[in-house]
Amino acid sequence: MKDFVTVGVVGAGRALELHAFGYKRSNIPCRLKTVMARRSEQIQKAVKMYGFEKGTTNFSDLLNDPEIDVVDICTPPYVHKEQIILALRAGKHVICEKPLTGYFGQSGDPEPIGNKVSKKYMYEYLLKELDEIRAVIAETGKKFMYAENFIYAPAVLKAGEIIRAKKSRILYMKGEESLKGSSSAVAGDWNRTGGGIFMRNGVHPLGAILYLKKQESLALGREIIVKSVVGDMGYATKGLSEYEHRHIAADPHDVEDAGTAVLTFTDGSKATIISTDNLLGGSKNYVEVYANDTAINCRLTMNDAMETYMVDDEGMDNVYLSEMLPIVTGWNKPFVADEMLRGYCNEIVDFMGAILNDKEPESGFDLAARVMKVTYAAYYSNEEGRRIVIS
Repeated sequence: MKDFVTVGVVGAGRALELHAFGYKRSNIPCRLKTVMARRSEQIQKAVKMYGFEKGTTNFSDLLNDPEIDVVDICTPPYVHKEQIILALRAGKHVICEKPLTGYFGQSGDPEPIGNKVSKKYMYEYLLKELDEIRAVIAETGKKFMYAENFIYAPAVLKAGEIIRAKKSRILYMKGEESLKGSSSAVAGDWNRTGGGIFMRNGVHPLGAILYLKKQESLALGREIIVKSVVGDMGYATKGLSEYEHRHIAADPHDVEDAGTAVLTFTDGSKATIISTDNLLGGSKNYVEVYANDTAINCRLTMNDAMETYMVDDEGMDNVYLSEMLPIVTGWNKPFVADEMLRGYCNEIVDFMGAILNDKEPESGFDLAARVMKVTYAAYYSNEEGRRIVIS
């Protein structure tokens, strides 16, 4: 049995940066062998910053390297499905950044697809895509690991432990991830992102809520899944003038910049997921649980450990204070140990352990597929103006 995992990564953007936190701090030995990106400057930066042995612009170099055990997919979601299937069929385990996949358009679709293609059609198309990926995972026998860091956040893991120990009956949950926009140039285009803020960020608290409901199911010995979804998606900044929009980074074209979904589970319990691109002052990440015998508030961006006051930003170009914070001057509350508190380290430890010890990861294909099914049911519901039954 090997005592380390050899990793190849495709993509050299923000997702790689977050995964690199985990690789650097994992207690399981990892060999970061190859990083693949489209541009040479991205490769050089990744090699220098994260310690990869080499880089390439050719995805086949990762697939054809017999030393690489796992391909970590850190690319935009519109290429995930193809890369997942190619990697699995090349005999590699796969880590895939969220969201898993979606609908990104087909030849002949009217443009822009986010406004002109039926969400019912998108939902039905997605279900077929999920079935195809599921079949390839079963066919190859390789491990699929879904990089949903929220479920690996210490607060969420502890919440799950409490729910299992007490056999709590969860009655209501609420979760949110909101920002002031995305750093991605294509975040406003459905054909690249498969949706707007709910697809990009709402999937985080959604994943955590589904994970916690599963812990209740395990404790009680019976399955509890999402029965129906009501979605409310919108373009909140549409009526702003250019001047009024100046502090908001979001620039949606055919996607939503604010979204909410209400879930009803098969046991009658409820959950609400909120996500908006219009939040000033950094980011907001939490999951709240209200059960018959306990209440739990998981703060995933706990920032009371440190305060800073700076008169200028000299020397701060490469110093991370907090996500989506526009300025570092004046008083701020930096994220301390963000890579731990938001689960990036724990997820990599779990994934590497799953490969070395031949066990299933905590976050696998089942969670990824359920998240996508609920997300697109919410889009479908918003368009139809009615509840969508999915179970």
